[in-house]
Amino acid sequence: MKKWYGRIVIASLFMLFMVLLLRYSFMKYPNRTTYLTLVPVSLNNKTDPIKWIDPMVSPVQSPNNDSQVVPSDIVVSSLFSMNNFTKQEQQTMQTWNKLKHLLDHTKGLPNAVEAVKEAKGAWNSLVCLIEEQREGYRNESLRLKEKQCPYFLNNMNSTELGSGSYKLRFPCGLTQGSSISVIGVPKGLLGDFRIDLTGEPLAGEPDPPIVLHYNVRLHGDKITQDPVIVQNTWTKDQDWGAEERCPSPTPENAKKVDELEQCNKIVGKNMEGNGMQSHTSRKLSAPKEEQLKNRKYFPFKQGDPFVATIRVGSEGIQMTVDGKHITSFAFRQTLEPWLVSEMRISGDVELISVLASGLPTSEDSEHIADIESLKSTPISSNTPLDLFIGVFSTANNFERRMAVRRTWMQYNAIRSNQTAAVRFFVGLHKNQIVNEELWKESQTYGDIQLMPFVDYYSIISWKTLAICIFGTEIVSARFVMKTDDDSFVRVDQVLDNLYRINVDHGLLYGLINSDSRPHRSADSKWYISREEWSEETYPPWAHGPGYVVSHDIASMVYKKYTQGQLKMFKLEDVAMGIWISEMKKGGLEVRYEKESRVYNVGCKDGYVVAHYQDPRQMLCLWQKLELLQGPKCCANRRRR
Repeated sequence: MKKWYGRIVIASLFMLFMVLLLRYSFMKYPNRTTYLTLVPVSLNNKTDPIKWIDPMVSPVQSPNNDSQVVPSDIVVSSLFSMNNFTKQEQQTMQTWNKLKHLLDHTKGLPNAVEAVKEAKGAWNSLVCLIEEQREGYRNESLRLKEKQCPYFLNNMNSTELGSGSYKLRFPCGLTQGSSISVIGVPKGLLGDFRIDLTGEPLAGEPDPPIVLHYNVRLHGDKITQDPVIVQNTWTKDQDWGAEERCPSPTPENAKKVDELEQCNKIVGKNMEGNGMQSHTSRKLSAPKEEQLKNRKYFPFKQGDPFVATIRVGSEGIQMTVDGKHITSFAFRQTLEPWLVSEMRISGDVELISVLASGLPTSEDSEHIADIESLKSTPISSNTPLDLFIGVFSTANNFERRMAVRRTWMQYNAIRSNQTAAVRFFVGLHKNQIVNEELWKESQTYGDIQLMPFVDYYSIISWKTLAICIFGTEIVSARFVMKTDDDSFVRVDQVLDNLYRINVDHGLLYGLINSDSRPHRSADSKWYISREEWSEETYPPWAHGPGYVVSHDIASMVYKKYTQGQLKMFKLEDVAMGIWISEMKKGGLEVRYEKESRVYNVGCKDGYVVAHYQDPRQMLCLWQKLELLQGPKCCANRRRR
């Protein structure tokens, strides 16, 4: 914990240094082009907890709960037309047409219908772009400019920022490790201001979903007269979620996010008692020190500058202010970082500078020296394999996929294309630029399977289905494995264990959980209502970072899907356990083989699968194996 907290402080100080450096650079070269766009915005809001300065702003209307049945053939008619694709291009869509009946399997999957509808629009735009490029209609210089996903954005011109409401657009969304630093000064009548991370609004909807609402109230609100930070989310269907306040009125119920407190305990406490001098830790004169006896710590103060850094973690979003961790906010259901397209800042704050870094960006294949060794060989129909590995990945996780290609996809068993094979299963993105980059990547490396839906966490069970289809219908694998793009898999050890177990039928191999209960909290990312699962416990299942099923189980999953008998469940690893449980009731003899060296959270020496590994850690793990140091972990804040 101390190491992780230290990294947060160091990262914040480094970000402050970079902000000042870039500001100097901007002043020296004022005409340099920037990718950041800041323009006035107007945000609608209907609830009392969030009051906007402009009294003329109209409220958000109540969500319309009317459900309308749309024939699936109308919704997906253009999604499954492959007439104009070459044989090489169709390698990217080998499971595509086998998923054309997904809209018949939406029960129990929030956002499922929307995911296919949105994919239809995204796919049509991508197809038009591909056809234009083939015909040479599109201006190449314009295309190169539009498709770029910059690693960082900055705007240091304080005269452009100033006071008011602004939005900062992220061309290719956010990903784990992305950070945004804001330098500003609370001013005006109250000094209250808001920072919102928003997604793209759906067609016909005036307001976008809010992935994080960060509301700073220097003079309190209806609940408290003390300064407070209120965090929340908003969607059209769910309206505002449950508020998370800092300081919290019920600190005993607070949970950690990425091993960091939801609200730092120093917030709202007496500054003298905490050994603190001011919100910026400046040394105070003797008279002013007397004032600290009755003053409580709060990271923002009217008239004083601040450096606030928002950082995307694996479980949620953290905020540090002037080098101190202040709040953490766990991702909520259907609201994930890839969805974020803008940051909106409004209220009584004067902005000085903004810097976003660690944004998702793709590598230029023309500058990759070892590119041939990273490409996958096409797999012919019904190729016999011992192991097929399907990797869950999100469209803008370019860097993670490159890390996998450079590390455990280099095992001889995979490079030979005779024993094992790997494919990334990736849904479409709402952003056309991301989809264009994804398409280019898929054609370059030949290891991506595009999915006919937009990637929402609540529908990833469809990816599990697609992996089963590929492992049994496209190739013929004895075993089918599912993993994630932030998991390091020791493929040789997985194969050795499967050979040792020597069970070809009814096998579930991985970190088996035989006594788990559904999350009943509505704000949890893993929330399950009683309508979705009425029982108090789940049947045995294996944790998602890495599990293996035998060919017969994977084949039966697809068979039940085609027969309309596959019960969909939004937690994909639990879903596989439920499917296997149903097969067991039908007479299948199941062998649950527990592998305790599959680490669901982080890494331990001797691992078979290590989860939550960033690209740098993946490369480090591979280097240790190449140097014959064995499965030794690298620096990892989640090591347990």
